[in-house]
Formats: sequence, C-alpha cells, structure tokens
Amino acid sequence: MLDSLSIRLDDLSDPRIATFMEEHLQDMRATSPPESVHALDMDQLSRPEIRFWTAWTADAAAPAPGQLVGTGALKHLSADHAELKSMRSAESVRGLGVGRAILEHILGQAVDLGYQRISLETGSQPFFEPAYQLYRRYGFADCAPFGGYVLDPHSRYMSRLL
Repeated sequence: MLDSLSIRLDDLSDPRIATFMEEHLQDMRATSPPESVHALDMDQLSRPEIRFWTAWTADAAAPAPGQLVGTGALKHLSADHAELKSMRSAESVRGLGVGRAILEHILGQAVDLGYQRISLETGSQPFFEPAYQLYRRYGFADCAPFGGYVLDPHSRYMSRLL
C-alpha cells in the first residue's frame, strides 16, 4: 500500500477529477456494450443522492505526490440501502491497496450514515475480475439485480449487510 493516502469527501470541483472520471467511462465503454455501462458521468455524480470520495497520494514514493489515484461513491437508494459506485484506482497504483483503502473508507461512511446494506454492480468480463475478488474479500456476495438494474450477462450484482 502507498505510505500515505488522503481520502476526502469531494465536491468534484478539481478539474483532475473530470479527467480521471472520463478515463473511467472510457474503460467501461471499451469493456462493456453500451447498454451495460452503468458508470456515472460528472453530472450524475453531482446529484444530491451521491456522496463522492477521492484518494490522493502524499507519499514521496508515489508516482507523483498529490496525484489523484482513486475514487468511489455512495448512492442513496433508501433509508437502509446504498449502492457503491465509481470505484476506480489509477492504473499506475493498481495492486498497491488504493481500492481496499477506498472501499474500507466508504463502508465505514455507510455505517456512519445508518445504512444497513450496500450493493453494487460490476462487469462480468475478465477486466473486472480484480474488483470482483476485492468485493468478495470484503463480504459481498452475488445477488439479484437491485434498484433499476435488470439481468444482464455483462453485469454481476453483489450485496452485503453492514
């Protein structure tokens, strides 16, 4: 893991976030058919039901101190249920624990906000296998589609109690 990672609730005003999220959307579009891309764009991330966090390096060994290296969001579905969205680690730091740190932070925030369950949708293609394994390690289990999702061979749905 990186020596020092700062995770903060973000207002999306830093232009580096838009660039980072556009790369996320490009990856999703490159790996999934259009009807199976459920990643949120900047307008959707700005909606009141979304809380969005960014992870920044502050460590001299990192690729560039002060670099945006990860994101994650929580979408309010109901009083006791939230959805994990926009999980992404920069390619330069994948495998260094950024995803774990963001996930742990968001799970803690979800508990603090009073949610009892958190669910997510991720792709079923090989590109998404590291994310799928991370979620399984943190107690997520496969589930039926939730919210507005429908069965889709390009999607996996997961959920866990908090």
